[in-house]
Amino acid sequence: MEVVLRVDPLVLLGAALLFGAVLTAALAARPGSRFRVPGALLFLGIGMLVGDDGLGLVSVDDAELVRDIGVVALLFILFEGGLTTKPTDLRLAAVPGILLATVGVVVTAGVTAAGVWLVLPVDLVTAGLIGAVVASTDAAAVFSMMRTTPLPRRVSAILRIESGANDPIAVMLTVGLLATFDGAASGVGGWATFAAVQLVGGLVVGGALGAAAVWLLRRVHLGVDGLYPVLAASVGGIAYGLAALLGASGFVAVYVAGLAIGSFVPRRRRSILGFHEALANAAEVGLFLLLGLLVFPSRLPGVALSALAVAGILILVARPVAVFLCSLGSRVGWREQGVIGWAGLRGAVPIVLATFPFTAGVPGGDAIFDVVFFVVLVSVLLQGTTLLPLVRRLGVDEPRAAWAPVAEALPIDDVDVDLIELVVSDDLRLVDRRLDEIGRPARTLVAAVVRDDRVIIPTGETRIRAGDVLLLTTQGEDDALVRITRWARGEDLDTGTREPPDGHAGRDR
Repeated sequence: MEVVLRVDPLVLLGAALLFGAVLTAALAARPGSRFRVPGALLFLGIGMLVGDDGLGLVSVDDAELVRDIGVVALLFILFEGGLTTKPTDLRLAAVPGILLATVGVVVTAGVTAAGVWLVLPVDLVTAGLIGAVVASTDAAAVFSMMRTTPLPRRVSAILRIESGANDPIAVMLTVGLLATFDGAASGVGGWATFAAVQLVGGLVVGGALGAAAVWLLRRVHLGVDGLYPVLAASVGGIAYGLAALLGASGFVAVYVAGLAIGSFVPRRRRSILGFHEALANAAEVGLFLLLGLLVFPSRLPGVALSALAVAGILILVARPVAVFLCSLGSRVGWREQGVIGWAGLRGAVPIVLATFPFTAGVPGGDAIFDVVFFVVLVSVLLQGTTLLPLVRRLGVDEPRAAWAPVAEALPIDDVDVDLIELVVSDDLRLVDRRLDEIGRPARTLVAAVVRDDRVIIPTGETRIRAGDVLLLTTQGEDDALVRITRWARGEDLDTGTREPPDGHAGRDR
């Protein structure tokens, strides 16, 4: 006799929705599709279709439950964003990326709030909440578009850093404004104290737990490969919970912990990243479906004009201003700035943040939610479908690096070998020297040299150029990065490699 539970129909319906949404999005976004629709828009649309205002198959009327589920989903997305932020991305674009993720969010929120207050008949607190809620880009939506858009390497790195790190700042701004509304924080001093506790506390907790996780994951032997990603995920949950318990930003702590694990745990990296990428994608799909169920499409026409005004201020004024200010002194050209500005898609994060004032009892909170939902629809539909043509129009499209499939194909998880990527910058003493002149670090081989759009299998006569990417295989040891860094800088090593004399003979390969 089979036991039938009350949740069985919901499980069937939910699985069917998930199956249909993912398959439809994959077909619409595949290369060569005549009409490429961002997956986020399809997920929202399917949720609206089966919700109360559509077919009425599923009813969701508990905004607080949606908010709590949304926060959990954001944790998965933020943790995966930290894991996938490469150390090479930080070296390549740390300054503009971090500025966009911090100062850029504040500038975007401020300019948007000012524009909303001037254009729409709302009070200053409501305008500030709208600006704060829509200030951050969506990591899931941006990463998804980047996978199908040939962006320059530095532009891609800037967007990765920004999208992965800017959500906590938007959360802090939103929570801070709600605290001001409740009287918990007021004045410049109250705001400064709140921001310092949230940001510094999150950094300390995330950094400490991330360091502990790095130490543990590099030494523990669990016996089953599938347990390492689970252990990493538990660290992210502990980071959020502990930071929140101490009154700090759990979102900052989760991202920093993920960043530490992704940067300093080469062993099992592929299994950890694969697991959390799937988890973040599942969280994104489920979150968009759930948020689509929460909205009432019949109310959207009533806020259409206001939402279009907010979207125009955000996309055409606030975002470009923030990108311009944060790019000063970073040698990011105007074409790249244009792409970075247009690639700032809004997604699930602003909609989840819009549930905060809705559930906090802020007057007009339901209207704020509807406006933000409409803004996200405009952003995903307009920017998501036109980013690739814009990139090609500006002439900054860059094909996928030729070395990517090589790096992905190496089965380094099951053997005591790590694959390390070294970007040769102008200041390294490797530049314009042959491999047989500079030697190699101990227990390390230069497996491939990536130059422009081709992969070179090196010999002793291969001359290294600035801009090359070296793929090195080395034994999985803690000091591997130190040895390779010293070698790249031309420092004396205990392997007997010495600084070569000036003047070199030999042909370039």
